[in-house]
Amino acid sequence: MTTVEPRKQANRPVRHYRVVVIGAGIAGAASAVELLRDGHSVTIVEPGEVGAEQAASYGNGAWLSPSSVVTMSHPGLWKSVPGYLLDPLGPLAIRWRHFPRAIPWLFRFLSSGSTKAKVHAIGHALRPLVADAPVRHEKLAAEAGVGDLIKRQGLLYAYPNRAAFEADALAWEVRAATGVKWLELDENDLRQREPGLNRSYTFGILIEDGGHCLDPGGYVAALVRHATRSGAVVRKTKALGFVIEQGRLRAVRASDGDIACDKAVICAGAWSKTLARDAGDDVVLESERGYHAMIPTLEAGPRYPTMPTDVKASITNTRGGLRIAGQVELAGLDAAPNWKRAQILLEHLKRVFPEVPQGLTIERVKVWMGHRPATPDALPVIGIASGCSDIVYGFGHGHIGLAAGAVTGRLVADLVSGKPPVIDPAPYSAQRFS
Repeated sequence: MTTVEPRKQANRPVRHYRVVVIGAGIAGAASAVELLRDGHSVTIVEPGEVGAEQAASYGNGAWLSPSSVVTMSHPGLWKSVPGYLLDPLGPLAIRWRHFPRAIPWLFRFLSSGSTKAKVHAIGHALRPLVADAPVRHEKLAAEAGVGDLIKRQGLLYAYPNRAAFEADALAWEVRAATGVKWLELDENDLRQREPGLNRSYTFGILIEDGGHCLDPGGYVAALVRHATRSGAVVRKTKALGFVIEQGRLRAVRASDGDIACDKAVICAGAWSKTLARDAGDDVVLESERGYHAMIPTLEAGPRYPTMPTDVKASITNTRGGLRIAGQVELAGLDAAPNWKRAQILLEHLKRVFPEVPQGLTIERVKVWMGHRPATPDALPVIGIASGCSDIVYGFGHGHIGLAAGAVTGRLVADLVSGKPPVIDPAPYSAQRFS
């Protein structure tokens, strides 16, 4: 294990600040590490256990995918909205009670992908966040003493046939245009690489430079431990807002009292909206509730992390077991989980990989539901707050939170430190919602 090494700078010396990082998911953990690298004093505010099940970083699909540049919204999607309301178990469902509150988000969501040009523009904005994700996470994990948690063996998209792949043309056009490379697998190649896959899949795409994490929750916890060894303090409390005087941040208001600071970073995931409003920005943010089902101690399953494209769920071997993760449900932050959605994932898993015991029931697997912080245009909110330049945003990553967490941490630290940003933050500005 190592301490955080200072980042070499040819520019003017960086001022050192007292920084409060709100949230200890992957974005907050990576931000804390990078802020320490720049010499700042860091306090991490997190009301729950770091790396535990309340965080989206715990239960995601575990992928570190350079190909995650395609928004869910696409031309003509508006025709599907009635089906989302009528089918509570579909891959994207909207609960009736939440529908009125979700309308502003849905309107922007449908508009964001209403033309091919818009879908391409979003892809180009997403690509810098994920292009080198496996390499960045490999370095961060090694620095934290858990390098074995990051694997770079590729990611597999399984299609029923080549025609299904060609029907997905827009997605692959966007990937090609943004520099994503892949290997096409015919039926024989697919069978050799993934012999346990259901034979109904006859065409595949392998993202050879893709990676995955064997234990996302454990990885995040290790990054926070790494930060504390390097001087960060974890304060188990809930951030409520900010004390701002004459345009300057004086403290973060927390449930156990004010935390004096010079700068603050909002990385509170789906709970960031209220804090951003206190910092001067009315962001459009929803909880895209995702589910997973995980079978412990099972040897069956894929050699590669695999996404059957007719299911839109990732199937990945992790340290905790074989995990299938996916589904999108708009129901808000407080509604009870619908565990039938996890049951559906389990049934998909048994169909896609027939070696999985067919008699396996939902009662014998571990299920999870969490809140993806999702903006309607699929782009995170990263940048300086409108109401106070001492507050920086780093939230709203939707489906790419784990992959984009590493570069987000570096970008957040650059914005706090006043350094040239590692990537252009302009596409992720909160002001785009004004």
